[in-house]
Amino acid sequence: MRKKKVHAIAIKSFALLVVLSMAHQAMAQDATTPYPKMAPIDQYLMADQGAEIALARSAAPGSISRDAEVLVLRRHGFETGVQGKNGFVCIVGRGWSAATDADFWNPKVRVPMCLNAAAARTYLLRHTKITDLALGGERWLR
Repeated sequence: MRKKKVHAIAIKSFALLVVLSMAHQAMAQDATTPYPKMAPIDQYLMADQGAEIALARSAAPGSISRDAEVLVLRRHGFETGVQGKNGFVCIVGRGWSAATDADFWNPKVRVPMCLNAAAARTYLLRHTKITDLALGGERWLR
């Protein structure tokens, strides 16, 4: 009986050691992340709306992007910069929507993308929600 108790204590101690080791490793990894927290919102915005529109349109051929709606990022989320006619939507994604975890808060990440009409009705909703959460300072697991 005593041998079983010692064995159970040893197993629980080992499990605790593993959990603590993993927690320490996760904390150490966060300390080495180059962008551990959100930068000021201004760093994610492009001051020149025309440059953001041009970058967003660069994600698709001109035959598509010239008639696409273009969304631009502002302090409270995406706004329409150009009205579209063909159902496509072009935007410039930021790190929280397209980069690896190390660059989640990297304000230099700019990812142009154009979505067809089906993706504009579905994926774009997810993308704008992610952006709204990020602009509120929230980071979540993807």
